Amino acid sequence: MASTAPSTTTALPKGVAPLRAGTGTSFLWRRLHSLTGIVPVGLFLLEHLISNAEALTGVGAYNMQVKFLTGLPFRLWLEIFGIFIPLAYHAMYGVYIWWRGDNNVIDYPLAGNWFYTLQRYTGILVFAYVAFHLWTMRFTGVHLTEHYDAAFWKVQTELSHPLMIAIYVVGMVAACWHFGYGLFLFTAKWGIVSGPKAQKRAQIAGIALSVLLTLLGLFTIYAFETKPKQQRNPAWDQPAAQEQSRLTAPSIAAVQAR
Repeated sequence: MASTAPSTTTALPKGVAPLRAGTGTSFLWRRLHSLTGIVPVGLFLLEHLISNAEALTGVGAYNMQVKFLTGLPFRLWLEIFGIFIPLAYHAMYGVYIWWRGDNNVIDYPLAGNWFYTLQRYTGILVFAYVAFHLWTMRFTGVHLTEHYDAAFWKVQTELSHPLMIAIYVVGMVAACWHFGYGLFLFTAKWGIVSGPKAQKRAQIAGIALSVLLTLLGLFTIYAFETKPKQQRNPAWDQPAAQEQSRLTAPSIAAVQAR
């Protein structure tokens, strides 16, 4: 009696292919992308949200916090190598990952798939928001590195337009989600948490962190809207060095007259 040989093919269940970290240089670039999302970009986001929360205390507290930050030693180099370059790499490589990725959330509407898709699209929103925010707050209008006391007024002035409030809220919510859920992805990708239960707890913790940071950001925006309006100082229209020389000139002349 003839016997049939057992089939060596195994039917694979349909579903989403496992996420691969890449090989060779791709593995290195993806790991660097993941790392820069937490250090230093993520830490900068936390510092930024906490510093902005000084607005809850009032105009003076917020302006003094800006004075402290703009007066840090080697501030420009810290911004370039600690913020701008890592942020640019993380954003550009993130866009590259998004561009090459396949959106299969319709075919596989699982919660994790939705969260991962949301992670990618919030990254695009954050990239656009940060570029806009840096341009308006750092490089245009009153320069806060010279006039720290104009910081509260400058934010209040921007938020006086309903469209700007919407931009701030959308950008802030997207940034908080991207960091909170990205922190979970970082711990899973780097093997800090392993196993279904541990990763599920880490996922919940990341989402909870996103919600807490979002609430902090919303309360901060509300504080800028409800605190007494800071009056504009005409001295902010000229560089601080010129203003300082103008103020000290009479005192120098008085000393010489003596």
